[in-house]
Amino acid sequence: MVAQAWQWLDDVLDPELPAISITDLGIVRDVRMEEDGELVVALTPTYSGCPATAAIEADVERTLRDHGVARLRIERRLAPAWTTDWMTPRGRARLAEAGIVPPRRTLADGPVVMTPCPRCGSNDTAELSHFGSTPCKALYRCNACREPFDYVKPH
Repeated sequence: MVAQAWQWLDDVLDPELPAISITDLGIVRDVRMEEDGELVVALTPTYSGCPATAAIEADVERTLRDHGVARLRIERRLAPAWTTDWMTPRGRARLAEAGIVPPRRTLADGPVVMTPCPRCGSNDTAELSHFGSTPCKALYRCNACREPFDYVKPH
């Protein structure tokens, strides 16, 4: 049942980054079956105050209940804090395909020197706002093609 639940959760998309599943985003931290038959799903939000957390929890519950899971508990884990290092390579690729620049480094790699445009590939880009459409993204604009784009900030 645990392996099947992971597969079902792979179909749950992040409401703020709908190009990526919550498993590829790395916020599903654990799925386990308790001795009493209760399925427990541990989620770590991208930010402790992420406004999408309740929606994600509701989507997880609906998805698992639709697949017949009767006994379910969702745990919200705030520690350790979520990091972009938990994103899967497939998730990073899906973000890039959707025109959202995935984190270009891990926290250990140091500062980002440039963020290339996902549309034309130019490195001549500028951060317009450290906070984009969501707190986990920054808003950039390409100076070559003039198109704005989101960048998922590493943290």
